[in-house]
Amino acid sequence: MKIKSHVVMLPILLGLTVGGCFTQTFNHGHSISPDMLQQVQVGSSKENVELVLGSPSTTSDISGLTYYYISQVSETTAFLGNKIVEQRVVAVYFDEDGFVKDIANYGMQDGKVFDFITRTTRTGGADYGFITQILRGATTPSLGL
Repeated sequence: MKIKSHVVMLPILLGLTVGGCFTQTFNHGHSISPDMLQQVQVGSSKENVELVLGSPSTTSDISGLTYYYISQVSETTAFLGNKIVEQRVVAVYFDEDGFVKDIANYGMQDGKVFDFITRTTRTGGADYGFITQILRGATTPSLGL
């Protein structure tokens, strides 16, 4: 029984072309679900926040203690480079006694930093500038990191 070469080559070529179309998704940082955010309420202690959300990506002491949980989702298709699909920064603000006074879930919407909890775009302030640097810096790194 003779097997013709085009009968063997056709499935191989189809497999290679279709296999190159699959997209791989990569999650970096803290993936915080809406359920996790609901467990952290205003008035919760630092210990409770760390128990539910884990250790923060970074912290700030500039105008009171703030925990930042930074995450990024990127996709790669075939031989193309990474494409950033989503970036989020969850900020948990504490008062002087170490209890949560505010929570924000920042992301980019229409090129502007947007809080997905209050559905508002924050204006001004040192915190806004820091979060903007995180969200925009990951898409256009100027330091080559």
